[in-house]
Amino acid sequence: MSHNLPDPEFNQRNVLGGNLASCCFAPLTGYFRNGFCHTGARDAGQHTVCAKMTSEFLNFSAARGNDLITPIPEFGFGGLQPGDYWCLCALRWVEAYNHGVAPPLKLEACHESLLNLVDLETLKEFAL
Repeated sequence: MSHNLPDPEFNQRNVLGGNLASCCFAPLTGYFRNGFCHTGARDAGQHTVCAKMTSEFLNFSAARGNDLITPIPEFGFGGLQPGDYWCLCALRWVEAYNHGVAPPLKLEACHESLLNLVDLETLKEFAL
């Protein structure tokens, strides 16, 4: 099996009910680092939200203890900047939403499990 293709064990539906689209390949995102916001039993953070980074969100996340800006070369992480797409933890996006700094979303690439936390109408308000 190619490492570029999603494992068929993943639920590959998005919040709109269609096939889950890729989020980003540069930087390579996703819990499984395959460019998709797939999730599974090992993904405790539920990295299901494909969001376009903003400086407000990146600073908010860093202040909450998850610095996505600073590169960590030993883990192959170059750091994020505004405009990058990234698979965020669902609860971090909800927290940012509650604080008025939620980044915009690529709905076609947001995993359907996000609907367990946020209704589709709210998500559509943040659609790119």
